[in-house]
Amino acid sequence: MGLLVDGQWHDRWDYTNEHGKFERWVTGFRNWITPDGSPGPSGEGGFPAEANRYHLYVSYACPWAHRTLIFRALKGLEDIIGVSVVHPEMLSDGWTFDRDFAGATGDDLYDLPFLRDIYLKVDPGMSGRVTVPVLWDKQRETIVSNESAEIIRMLNSAFDGVTGNHDDYWPEELREAIEPVNERIYDTVNNGVYKAGFATSQKAYEEAVGPLFETLDWIEERLSSRRYLMGDRITEADWRLFTTLIRFDQVYECHFKCNKRRIVDYPSIWGYTRELYQWPGVADTVHFDHIKRHYYYSHDMINPERIIPVGPDLDLMAPHGRDRLAAA
Repeated sequence: MGLLVDGQWHDRWDYTNEHGKFERWVTGFRNWITPDGSPGPSGEGGFPAEANRYHLYVSYACPWAHRTLIFRALKGLEDIIGVSVVHPEMLSDGWTFDRDFAGATGDDLYDLPFLRDIYLKVDPGMSGRVTVPVLWDKQRETIVSNESAEIIRMLNSAFDGVTGNHDDYWPEELREAIEPVNERIYDTVNNGVYKAGFATSQKAYEEAVGPLFETLDWIEERLSSRRYLMGDRITEADWRLFTTLIRFDQVYECHFKCNKRRIVDYPSIWGYTRELYQWPGVADTVHFDHIKRHYYYSHDMINPERIIPVGPDLDLMAPHGRDRLAAA
């Protein structure tokens, strides 16, 4: 759980401020893949959508990296964008490419030992966090982006001309409505579980866990009358929420003390979670062994004995019943 300072690795924890509040670092690579390589909304151009040019570095445990794996599956990009999977344990060396855990692939491109080495290939004097996901350009040997919210939008449309898959999870007519939903869910749910779990004061914890459950209550009400967050059409807002929901009862409820209610206690959210899990290709992106190993083993400041719970047993393949809902 460290960071790079002037190219040197430092094993230290400084995610919380003087008030005990968790503060997430801002990602540093914000280029875009576009169909013709023209510049995107940020960064520089020169990253055209081409088969077998790009590679994803991910953790199966990380909800932010999980977003990109879902979009890779939804958009039929498995054969043209490769993936390397880090070891689920994030200890004194941060993310590693150790292979002694089922599903951890090592570094398929360079056979490097640590994820930080990928960052140092771009900038040997880099300072900052070493995070997943990383979208890597094999031709230019550089990082395109390490911002998951932007990577999924690239995967949503940039390669449509390559694959012929034109499924659109960020439709133009819904973008204005999607943004406030994304913003609330990111702040209070996606990031909210971390703000609760990593809080080092009672006040900081309660300031995080209150809005978390207020938003889950709001989502439950919203999903009671519509199939997806935006109505009858599934969008990126749903997939961004899903990666937190699928981890909630397995990890966040216990490990991060988000135990006011479980996801299985919300009838609409629980059915919705099962539907998204059962979506073609999505279940294969969910690896509970990596998820539980990462959180319960890596965070010894929360779980010093590193005991990994055996449960809960959840039937994610049970009928979801969501198809009965009409458009809002």
